[in-house]
Amino acid sequence: MLKYLWTVAQDLFVTVTLVTWMHAVLGRLFDRYGRRFHGAGIIAGVVAAIILAAVKGTSNRIVSSRWNHYIYIFIIVFSLLFILFYLIFARRGKAKALTCLWGAGLSAVLIFYALPGVLLYPFNFNTMGEGYLSSYYLVRLAGWLLALILLLVYSRMLYNCAVHIKPLGIVAGLLCAGAVVNGAYCFGRYFAPWVNRAKWLGWSVRYSDETYGFIGDWMMFTANHAMLFIWLVVVLAAISLVICFTQNIKVTEPYDNPAQKRKLRAIHRSYRRMAGVALGCVVLVTVCLTAIKSYDTRVIELSAPETFTVDDENIYVPVDNVNDFHLHRFEYTTPNGVNVRWIVVRKPNSAAYGVGLDACDVCGNAGYYERNGQVVCRRCDVVMNINTIGFKGGCNPIPLTYEVGEGNLVFKLADIIAGEKEFK
Repeated sequence: MLKYLWTVAQDLFVTVTLVTWMHAVLGRLFDRYGRRFHGAGIIAGVVAAIILAAVKGTSNRIVSSRWNHYIYIFIIVFSLLFILFYLIFARRGKAKALTCLWGAGLSAVLIFYALPGVLLYPFNFNTMGEGYLSSYYLVRLAGWLLALILLLVYSRMLYNCAVHIKPLGIVAGLLCAGAVVNGAYCFGRYFAPWVNRAKWLGWSVRYSDETYGFIGDWMMFTANHAMLFIWLVVVLAAISLVICFTQNIKVTEPYDNPAQKRKLRAIHRSYRRMAGVALGCVVLVTVCLTAIKSYDTRVIELSAPETFTVDDENIYVPVDNVNDFHLHRFEYTTPNGVNVRWIVVRKPNSAAYGVGLDACDVCGNAGYYERNGQVVCRRCDVVMNINTIGFKGGCNPIPLTYEVGEGNLVFKLADIIAGEKEFK
């Protein structure tokens, strides 16, 4: 749940903010014409994103990851053209159609870039083979939906504030600043396939100042500091909401009688409330991208391996040591120097044991840990059904055969050594 709460917020916040401001700016510049034109751009972006998501979900061969390489160019071009036409023409009421075209085009491309991946998340949830009505699926779907609801509320309140901030130049300036920030990030990401074939962040990098110069430096900066650009947009959004709040503290409009003054006070109070709600949403997004993300991506330390005895053919684990219904981990170093781990947990209301390698076919050798009496995959955070540990499938530990004899769980040394391929 937490993973998709912060992931959706991270993927969509910049797009939601810029598209919302664009709708407010074009609406205030060109009234109904601007809103309709931009609305058509939003619809076009959503429809194109749904089509792309459907294509990606059914055939990964048709759409490769290099698709984004070309979208970055459209984002940069539409950003520059909108800023240019706004500064030169739109403020004087000229070039209405072209200004709306570039603004609507920018929003459409931003949506087309950010939305397909978010739409595909519900189809990629790990359900442990239990289907779409399982708790595994519904919990993750709840996180996904909560993030979308948060962003929708934020967008609505941000728009209500943006259309009332005076003068329009403040909102337009924040929009242009946000477009520049996002465009600068896209500029760096555009050159990633050229500079390094997209192998960055820890992979070997073939780069030198003589070869790529500033472009290479900026590409690496955007790769390693992607969150910085999101935080800059978060700050811009917060500034706009603070401005809206402060502009509505006092009644500055003329009034003829106390009744009109009370009405104006009520209007200003509603604007302050909308700004407060939107600021609250920004705070929640900030919490999602800091505390929740940090908690969800934290590295879980595996418990220390426990002791056992070994001879030339078998490994012996005393039954009394693993009868407490808790997770127990063991580790054996093979002649090739590979540390092979396996886990044992007694199944509830049973004399049987859940036994398997501390690895699975889905998440590799990330391992499992115990949380509140549950066995959890350290990589994907899926909670195991303890009764199915020992059976193959899904994120279950890779099965490991054992026998019970003379008060011990007996493992064949050959089976343990055969598992070293999972831990190399």
